[in-house]
Amino acid sequence: MEKKTVVTGVIGADAHAVGNKIIAFALEQHNYNVVNLGVMVSQEEYISAAIETKADAILVSSMYGHGEIDCQGFRQKCDEAGLQGIPIFVGGNLVVGKQNFEDVEKRFLAMGFTKVYPPGTDIEVSIKDLDKVLGKEN
Repeated sequence: MEKKTVVTGVIGADAHAVGNKIIAFALEQHNYNVVNLGVMVSQEEYISAAIETKADAILVSSMYGHGEIDCQGFRQKCDEAGLQGIPIFVGGNLVVGKQNFEDVEKRFLAMGFTKVYPPGTDIEVSIKDLDKVLGKEN
């Protein structure tokens, strides 16, 4: 079976690199082809990389609390670029301050994200969800 391709990176002006590298490593260990864009990634960079690599999904990380701002309009831009329906996962410290995660999750789902994860989520949880969404056999 051909490897599924995922684009990963840390969105916006966020320079938190360690978690991003752990995510990429874990995905590779689960037989994914990973296109890791690194840190301080714009929406347009994710979209260009997804188009160029024919990605099956996009994984967005944010740790500095401004993910909600950085992710506004992301689904619409994906759709406009021809990536209608591509699964978009997002996780980390997505908002400033302590907010109820269920409320944060609802806002991100309303923005068109497929799955939303709070800070500290084990990457294995996300990978299982990704496998399920992409119909990937383990």
